[in-house]
Amino acid sequence: MKKPHKWDDYSDQPAQLKDKTYKKQMRKKELFSLIQTFLLSLILFPISIISMPLIKRKIVKSNEFFSLGVDFEREKEQTQELIDELGIKHILLRLKLWERDKLPELKAFISQNKEKKITLKILQDREHVEDLELTKKDFTLIFSELQNLVNIFEIGSTINRAKWGFFSGREYLNFYKVAYEIKKEQFSNIKLIGSGVIDFEFHYTLHTLFNFCKCRYDGISSLLYVDRRGAPENTQLGFALTDKIALLSTMVWLSPKTKQELHITETNWPISNTAPYAPTSEHECVSQTLYTDYMLRYYLLAFASQQVDSVSWHQLIAPGYGLVDNREGLLKREAYYVYKYMFQTLKNAQFLRMDIKRNYYILQCLVDNQLLQIHWALYETTLQNEEFFKVYSRDGKAINDTILKIGSSPLYIFIKDAQ
Repeated sequence: MKKPHKWDDYSDQPAQLKDKTYKKQMRKKELFSLIQTFLLSLILFPISIISMPLIKRKIVKSNEFFSLGVDFEREKEQTQELIDELGIKHILLRLKLWERDKLPELKAFISQNKEKKITLKILQDREHVEDLELTKKDFTLIFSELQNLVNIFEIGSTINRAKWGFFSGREYLNFYKVAYEIKKEQFSNIKLIGSGVIDFEFHYTLHTLFNFCKCRYDGISSLLYVDRRGAPENTQLGFALTDKIALLSTMVWLSPKTKQELHITETNWPISNTAPYAPTSEHECVSQTLYTDYMLRYYLLAFASQQVDSVSWHQLIAPGYGLVDNREGLLKREAYYVYKYMFQTLKNAQFLRMDIKRNYYILQCLVDNQLLQIHWALYETTLQNEEFFKVYSRDGKAINDTILKIGSSPLYIFIKDAQ
């Protein structure tokens, strides 16, 4: 990767871009595009918010909804064993354009998992943002090698952070258009998703959805982190996770540039006391208990929206934010077992409804023709365990207590036939 962009191997992301003069120069160069982003937001944000109640839910395929980010280079043999043990049907892989020489290794890994749905996130660097002929060459190579193995290609990532290589919406659209034109000319069968905005900065998303670029998406990707707000139910500018999803889904629905698919291709919470592996400061980190609760609740809220086609947890193995810690051997965190039970229980679930009353949440769905309720609350309370309840903890352990404790950790309650 060319300077001034350097990669941080601890947190799997570019290091902070500290050259303030360079950043100032680039933003000045992209001033017109940044003004476009501002003006589009001024006009389209109010329209999107007003239109939110009009958006209908769709039917989400639950077995594809639960996706997991996997590093194909990390602990290779054990990684495959973990994937098989989880039974997950949808995985997200990442390929760095500046490491395109690893394409054969990636292809071999994908071939091992060819029965699974594969999303490939193609990560950019500044060289490929600037040299679009190089980008065209590398995209053509990637599509040629993987067109029959990858279900979804996500083009670019984290486009609203300068350290990732983009300084404006214009630069991203030019980058994405290269992939789109290659698809049209040579690989009409492949599926491209894009946008890749991180956090609740939907003004950048609007620019990628409403523009004069001669390109289209097969779906929209979002790195919808909410970790800086704590719990997924917490609000930012009045928007909780469910509201952010509804707003983003509305933008996708209004845009003439994309099919009606929405994929959250990255989210997590950083884990306390894991520096330098945590991608944020200790202030944003949470305990492993909260990490696990928040992960499960994030998935449940996103699934209940019935507006998100998939959520990819970032990721399987990572000391600072993963389901498994590999600093001293492989240590499966509690979140690993909770993710496993979540997927095994809900992989064929049919969503029915979500009830929220005074910060008490009940998600209802059908699992193998049996009613399942998942309860949690933002405060500690109790619930009488009825004879027709069959109750399990967040990691699948049976609970037979007469009085059930309802709080941060969701409980699975299967409702047996009361007749």
